[in-house]
Amino acid sequence: MPLTPQERQEFLAQPHVAAFAVAAGTGRGPLTVPIWYQYRPGSEIWILTGQESQKMRYLRETGRFSLLVQQVEPTVRYVSVEGPVTRTIPMTDELHREMAARYLPAESVDAYLKAAEAFGEQIAVYLRPEHWLSADLGDPSAL
Repeated sequence: MPLTPQERQEFLAQPHVAAFAVAAGTGRGPLTVPIWYQYRPGSEIWILTGQESQKMRYLRETGRFSLLVQQVEPTVRYVSVEGPVTRTIPMTDELHREMAARYLPAESVDAYLKAAEAFGEQIAVYLRPEHWLSADLGDPSAL
């Protein structure tokens, strides 16, 4: 069964690790990698990536990307969202801390941020959700 708009937004707002996908050019499948993201129902989705990363090079060419998040317990559920890049901005300490705190225990955030300095210059990329696909397939033990 498809999720309702409210259910899919609430599910996407949870801190799942997403599969990020962006077209990689003629004759190639999409570049697909795991990524952290941030989303609040009704807003844009944003990710952080390197200014000169392969992801960013393809995003500059295509102007769009997709995210897929899923779970297998207590029920098999997924949400896929795709849309245009609406803006990019330099990553700030505040944005970086917000993202890290979404995925890591509070006591690990500062150490992660210190280690992440080695990642180099990062930018925040914003997506406006345009196309959604979702389902709740139910309890896996009943399938």
